[in-house]
Amino acid sequence: MNATPTATPTATPTAMPNALVPTLDPHALAKALSGFHLIDGVLRPAVSGKTFDVVSPATRKVVGQAAYGEKADVDVAVAAAKRAQVEWGKRSARERGKLVAECGRKLADHVEELARLVALETGKALRTESRVEASVVADAFAFYGGLGGELKGETVPFNPKMITMTVREPIGVVGAIIPWNVPMMLMAYKIAPALVAGNAVVVKSAEEAPLAVLRVGQILNQVLPPGVFNLLSGFGPECGGPIVAHKDVGKVSFTGSVDTGKIIAHAAADRLIPVTLELGGKSPMIVMDDADLDKAVDGAVAGMRFTRQGQSCTAASRMFVHRKIHDAFVERLKAKVDKMVMGDPLDERTDIGAIVSPQQFERVQRYIGIGKAETGAKAHECSAMPKDAALKDGLFVRPVIFTGLKNDSRVCREEIFGPVTAVMAFDSYEEAIGLANDSDYGLAASIWTTNLKTALDATQRLQAGFVQVNQNLVVQPGLSYGGVKQSGLGKEASAEAMLDHFTQKKTVIMNLA
Repeated sequence: MNATPTATPTATPTAMPNALVPTLDPHALAKALSGFHLIDGVLRPAVSGKTFDVVSPATRKVVGQAAYGEKADVDVAVAAAKRAQVEWGKRSARERGKLVAECGRKLADHVEELARLVALETGKALRTESRVEASVVADAFAFYGGLGGELKGETVPFNPKMITMTVREPIGVVGAIIPWNVPMMLMAYKIAPALVAGNAVVVKSAEEAPLAVLRVGQILNQVLPPGVFNLLSGFGPECGGPIVAHKDVGKVSFTGSVDTGKIIAHAAADRLIPVTLELGGKSPMIVMDDADLDKAVDGAVAGMRFTRQGQSCTAASRMFVHRKIHDAFVERLKAKVDKMVMGDPLDERTDIGAIVSPQQFERVQRYIGIGKAETGAKAHECSAMPKDAALKDGLFVRPVIFTGLKNDSRVCREEIFGPVTAVMAFDSYEEAIGLANDSDYGLAASIWTTNLKTALDATQRLQAGFVQVNQNLVVQPGLSYGGVKQSGLGKEASAEAMLDHFTQKKTVIMNLA
C-alpha cells in the first residue's frame, strides 16, 4: 500500500448497472473498482481526484487504487445519507428488513467473487478464510433482515387514565469505521442492524482493504435506495476523523486498535454521541489435565486463527495448559501447524496466507524478536515459507509457538495481531483463572475440560465478553459479541446490538382524561 496520495486523471462518476454479474477474476474486478468511493448510489472519484495504491501482500504488487477520502468527501457522503434517511426511516421496519434480507440473497450469489477479491487484497487464504468470510456476510444480512419485527417498544403501567408507551426510533446517520482483517464481515455486523433500524450509513473502509467492501456496496445498492449506504476509502486522520466529528453523524461504530478507539471515544464524548468500540484482545485458552487432548489441540489451531495469520481480535494468543499435559500439547500443536501450507492466498491448497501490510509484518517480526530474547524462552517455528518464486517478496511469517515465557512478558501482555502464541504451564485451576484474568483485555476466552463443574465455574469467573467451553468458534450471527476492560464498549452481531446501539428510545404519554 502506498500511503502517499497520487493525483490521477479524474474518473467519471459511474451509476450502478441494473444487474451485477459475478466475476471470478479478482484482478479484473480490482481494476474496475479502482479510484472510486460509493456515494448516493453512484461510484464517484474523490473530490480531490487523488488515489492511493492497493497492494497484494502475497506479491507486493499493486492490484488497484482506492479513492483518497478527505473531509470534502465526508461532507458529500453524509449529506447524501442525511437526505436518504428521511424516507428510509419512514418505511416500516419489516419492509426495511425485507430489503436487507434481499441484500443477503444478492450477496449469496457473489460469495465466490467476494472471497477471491478479499483474498487478493488482504492476503487471507481463499479456502480456509476468505470464502468463509464471504459466506458469513450474506448470512449476517439474512439474519438481521428477519429482525425488523423486533423494533418494538413497551407499554408502561404508569396511570390508568393515560396511555404510556415507549417507541424505538432510528438515530439518523451512522458512521462505521472498519478494520482490514475481516473487512466485509465486520462491516456487515455494523451496517445490517443499522439499516434495519432505519438509519443511513457512511462507512470508512480500511486503507489496506478497500475493494471487497466496495463491491459489497455495489451489490447492496442493487436493492437499497440511493444514499442509504455510502462508502469512503481513506486514512484515519483525513477521512475517519471527519466522520466522527461531523455534526450530522449521530452514532459511530468502530473496530480497531485501543489507541484509536480512545481517540474516537474522546471525540464522540465532546459531541455527546454514542459509540460502539471493539478494540481487540489477548484471549486466554485454558486446557485442564482432563481435557480431550486432540480436541484441545484442534481448538488451539482454530482459536489462534493461524489460517488468518493470527490477525484476529479473538486469537488465542495466551494458552495456559496444565503442566501434566503441557509438553504433549505443545508437541501435537506444533505437528499440526507444521502440516499447514503457507502460500498463494488464491491457491486452493493454501492454508496460511500473508501478513496484510509491511507495517504489520514489521510489528510481528519485532515481537518475535522480543520473545526470543526472553530468558528461558523457546520459539517453535512452524510450517514452511512458500517456495513459489512469484511470492519471494511476499509478507509471509512462519507461525511461532513460544514456550518458557511468563505471563508478564510483552509477548503475553500486548496484542501482536500475528501468528504468535505463547503456551504456559500451570499447576492448579485457581492459578489458571488468575493468569487468564491478568490482562488489560477482556474480549474472548475458552476453557477445555470434561468436568462440568469446572466449566460452569470458569464461564462465570473468566473476565471476557465471549466465553466458550471446548470450542473456539468465530463470532456468528445471533451471538452477542463484545468485550470488557480495554477490549471495548457495546455489543455486535445480535438482536441486542440492533436495539441498544442503533435506535433511541422515546417515551410517549397520552392523557385521555
